[in-house]
Amino acid sequence: MCGIAGFISDRVAVTPQILRAMTDRIVPRGPDSSGEWVSSAGTIGFGHRRLAIIDLTEAGHQPMHSACGRYTLTYNGEIYNFQSLRAELEAQGKVPQWRGHSDSEVLLAAISAWGIEKALEKAQGMFAIGLADGETRELVLARDRFGEKPLYYGWTQSGFAFASSLGPIRAAPGFANPVSRPALACLMARAYVPAPLSIHERIFKLPPGCLLRVSEDLARTPQDTPPQVHSWFDYADQVIAGAADPIADEAEALEAIDAVLTGAVSRQLVADVPVGNFLSGGIDSSLVTAIAQKCVSRPIKTFTIGFSEAGFDEAVFAKRVAGALGTDHTELYVSPQDALDVIPRLPEIYDEPFADSSQIPTHLVSRLARSQVTVSLSGDAGDELFGGYNRHVQFPRLWRTMQKVPGPLRRAALEGAGAMPAGLWNGLSDLARRRRSAWFGDNARRALKLMARARNFDHLFDSFMDDWALTGSPLAGSVGCSSRLHLDPRLAHLPLEVRMMHADAMTYLPDDILCKVDRAGMAVSLESRIPFLDPEVTALAARISPSLKFAQGGGKAILKKLLYRYVPRELIDRPKAGFAIPVGVWVKGPLREWAEDLLSERALAEDGLFDARTVRARWQSHLDGREEATQPLWSVLMFQAWKRAASA
Repeated sequence: MCGIAGFISDRVAVTPQILRAMTDRIVPRGPDSSGEWVSSAGTIGFGHRRLAIIDLTEAGHQPMHSACGRYTLTYNGEIYNFQSLRAELEAQGKVPQWRGHSDSEVLLAAISAWGIEKALEKAQGMFAIGLADGETRELVLARDRFGEKPLYYGWTQSGFAFASSLGPIRAAPGFANPVSRPALACLMARAYVPAPLSIHERIFKLPPGCLLRVSEDLARTPQDTPPQVHSWFDYADQVIAGAADPIADEAEALEAIDAVLTGAVSRQLVADVPVGNFLSGGIDSSLVTAIAQKCVSRPIKTFTIGFSEAGFDEAVFAKRVAGALGTDHTELYVSPQDALDVIPRLPEIYDEPFADSSQIPTHLVSRLARSQVTVSLSGDAGDELFGGYNRHVQFPRLWRTMQKVPGPLRRAALEGAGAMPAGLWNGLSDLARRRRSAWFGDNARRALKLMARARNFDHLFDSFMDDWALTGSPLAGSVGCSSRLHLDPRLAHLPLEVRMMHADAMTYLPDDILCKVDRAGMAVSLESRIPFLDPEVTALAARISPSLKFAQGGGKAILKKLLYRYVPRELIDRPKAGFAIPVGVWVKGPLREWAEDLLSERALAEDGLFDARTVRARWQSHLDGREEATQPLWSVLMFQAWKRAASA
């Protein structure tokens, strides 16, 4: 795991000092060593910060030059099947002599032998790549299949820059790029800035599974909109192929998932440094931990955090699962003061405003894990692949039911149901003896109101994921989120549940979940690995019939049944909680002074970006208890905190 940066310019000389100034902004991503390379013409250069995981010697140092002399590589990530790729290259006689045993050297040799696209297709791993091609005089940027590793690029007044985060680009010559209002609108709607946008104008994110060839002409021609990129991997192809060759037999599915996930976990346990596991006690992290424990002979180290506030403490479940599996378990209980101590660092950790409040516990559990290990496996992506979000189950079911009711009557019934108090919905759920989350009533009211107003299912999906859909935008002017969510029309022949899972895998997963995990870990020099995103696992998941994923009225049913092989059933059967944090309570108490300062009329009026009246009204509604508005307010707070830190 590393941090990368690069700069191209025909207006200023590219020097090692420029590149070092850029990579100085990402030292935690690579604290073990640094390196710079500048072309003989002085027009392009790479900078690199290394967190040594495989081959801790100088043989793994970057930027790295190919044996043939054509390519120079700066790369962030891990190639888990590098040993089999190395053997394949040797069998073909395409490697003159190995200098070490790093995955970086194998990746570069694979690119030299097979070309960039074929090498990426063969690679099983996570990566963000900058590759200088001395023959074509191009820069090639590439990102892994699902966006585990970040890659920003764009234009300053002095040239073209790319990096693992925005910090190095801000340190590049000529950076004076203002805030992008469309990106800010998306941040308010989604709690993250979706690819290909970034929070700055003329700076973009390379989407997952994509490749960008930067010619000399493109590098010197600033673009206001993202340039055309090439998709080398498209998850929709896997989904379509899987649906055409489904596995509907439960026994076959269980054996296949167990075997493929075991292979992925075993590959991701390979490292020359200590490896552990995040363990929340939920289905996904428990399954990954159980399989990891099966693959090693010693108790694997597991880590979790908890909260003293009622309804938010999952640590007790993680402890029970750890006990059942026999792991070496460490837990940490987080206080409001712990969160308060992290909040001033969030703009630095995330570098771009990011407003999923579970960013705080994710950072804290990463810091806890880093005290004992350098690599940690997680259970992320299980929800997107196997239908783990409540919306995957509830929205299609309710939508199909309501389509049977005439339009005017349907809208009236839904609006009326949405007007019922949240407490009443919670009470009805309790009377039915159904397990529920603490915010079930608020979510039910909001979903019903949005469903009443939805023109179609795409509109419902998009508006449900927009935190300001029912109140109007908090921004001044008419700017809106330009990146609307929709279901891929190529999947129109598939069930709504499958189409929603695909949409989440292409948007929410890379831009929220994977962003959160990467930044939280890299801030403390911890590499996070995600076995569910192994290509063999994602391909198999696409083949598992929806009837197995959504059995017994809930999602991830097949994963639950597999987990029962490893963990007692009573430790697993409970409502999905996510990695929630009681920030809504804290902003009314120990964090209120901080929040009031950032949400004051004076602060909101700065730069003319926000409609202060709209934001203040929602803040007051939250304080009065008339509305649970933690998430939309947290988006405003995170932008305000980021803006203040950036101008300091």
